[in-house]
Amino acid sequence: MKLKNCSQQCRVEEGTKVKLSDWPTHFEPLAGSKQEYQEKLDEHIDRLRELQDLLYAYQRYAVLLIFQGMDAAGKDGAIKHVMSGINPQGCHVFSFKQPSAEERAHDFLWRTTCRLPTRGQIGIFNRSYYEEVLVARVHPTIIEGQQLPTEIQNAKDFWAQRYESIVDMEKHLQRNGTLILKFFLHLSKEEQRQRFLARIDDADKNWKFSQADVEERKYWKDYQHAYETCLSKTSALVAPWYVVPADHKKNAHLIISQIILDALKALPMKYQTTSKSRQAELRLIRKSLAK
Repeated sequence: MKLKNCSQQCRVEEGTKVKLSDWPTHFEPLAGSKQEYQEKLDEHIDRLRELQDLLYAYQRYAVLLIFQGMDAAGKDGAIKHVMSGINPQGCHVFSFKQPSAEERAHDFLWRTTCRLPTRGQIGIFNRSYYEEVLVARVHPTIIEGQQLPTEIQNAKDFWAQRYESIVDMEKHLQRNGTLILKFFLHLSKEEQRQRFLARIDDADKNWKFSQADVEERKYWKDYQHAYETCLSKTSALVAPWYVVPADHKKNAHLIISQIILDALKALPMKYQTTSKSRQAELRLIRKSLAK
């Protein structure tokens, strides 16, 4: 894979039936050394910072970045490294864990809708409304706790309706100026095992590990199937999924930053032109300040 082509190579085209075994979790490093990697990432971060400033000044588009993946896939690290140079005033990160009682009392899109970015802002979802067609599909008892009407909960097309709701919502956001990029960090089962062991062996990383992680690992095949269906049903031209090989963390960071860069550069943004009357006003203000 070449870095400049990763936006095309990692993208799930609309209508594609995804089989994750056909998508790589690892390939040769995109940088020949740690120094080269850092130089490339720093270059991406500098350009992202410039484009974020333009996004904020233009005030016409919002950007929503969604990160999904198995436990230890590197979602936190990717957000930390790729977005490290972004102005925090124009960027907000939200991590969605188990829903609260209030959140369960609303429709499944409610809690994330409240956190959508405003125009000029970048919103980052570490996990998202997609948990409702991933974790909830692997563990159907979650649906029972949502107090849905019986006829809806038992409908044969229950999951199809959820996919449809998500796609419709994302199309609505796009029609109103939100750029949506969705990243699935594609991790191998063996690499997950190695990362779990590293978290156990390193005392400073013990906090990242819990018994629940091991329990969820038992459902690996179920999760792979849930992701395959989700990616197939919800990757659209206006809100594409990108399957990012995640076994090599540095590669993943470079790929994600390149995809974001490509998407932001494609937005028809520009700094607003100062009107003649405003220019005259500014000249008067400057003359006053110069005295």
